[in-house]
Amino acid sequence: MTYCVALKLNAGLVFASDSRTNAGVDQIASFKKMRSFVKNDDRVLVILSSGNLSITQSAVNLLEQRGRHAETQNIWNAESLFDVAMLLGECMREVRDRDGPFLMQSSVDINANFILGGQIKGEAPRLFLVYAEGNFIEATEATPFFQIGETKYGKPIIDRVIKADTSLMEAIKCVLVSFDSTMRSNISVGLPIDLACYNADSLNLDRQYNIGPGDEYFASISQRWSEGLRGVFASLPDPEWGCPATESSSTTTPP
Repeated sequence: MTYCVALKLNAGLVFASDSRTNAGVDQIASFKKMRSFVKNDDRVLVILSSGNLSITQSAVNLLEQRGRHAETQNIWNAESLFDVAMLLGECMREVRDRDGPFLMQSSVDINANFILGGQIKGEAPRLFLVYAEGNFIEATEATPFFQIGETKYGKPIIDRVIKADTSLMEAIKCVLVSFDSTMRSNISVGLPIDLACYNADSLNLDRQYNIGPGDEYFASISQRWSEGLRGVFASLPDPEWGCPATESSSTTTPP
């Protein structure tokens, strides 16, 4: 299992993914789930992946390999991010068609998903969620983020905080809290976290970070968020219909 999230904001894009891959509690390894393709002053593409590792790696490697052939449409000459999403979906279908039947013979789950985001010169930043079947949807101002993998624990904070006009710095903090909440509830998600922040119209990707065990800032965020939640919880008023602590919780019915 993994957890990936990407946000599309007026100020730019934020991407984050954990690096944990496990096939049981005693088979844990780290693999990067984030790939970037950058041609400064022309395009920035970031891909996050979850699901079957062999499927996602093969699909992204196939996409990259086809980028070496200038005579066909590829990641380096596509005119829009929509076109790149189409190319990624086609690579996903090809890999699933090739490897899927053999994997399913051994009852191996071949499910896989991608988040694709970035900007190509001449259009605004865009963000897509590419499904296992190769089809995709695009983020909008009403729904400015996508998650894949273990999504349920990190979603509530994003739902409450993220809007199209959220600043990139606030978005980064929200993403890290989202990861902290997920890691506390699911051991299949863990450090290190790969994080990338893209400023709209910059057409370069200068802000990339790897947050590993012992990272002081992430530890501080985790501790202060936990303390803040406990403080807010303690300040909540008791319900008027609640039973006083001095009364028995049992009910006696007269004969």
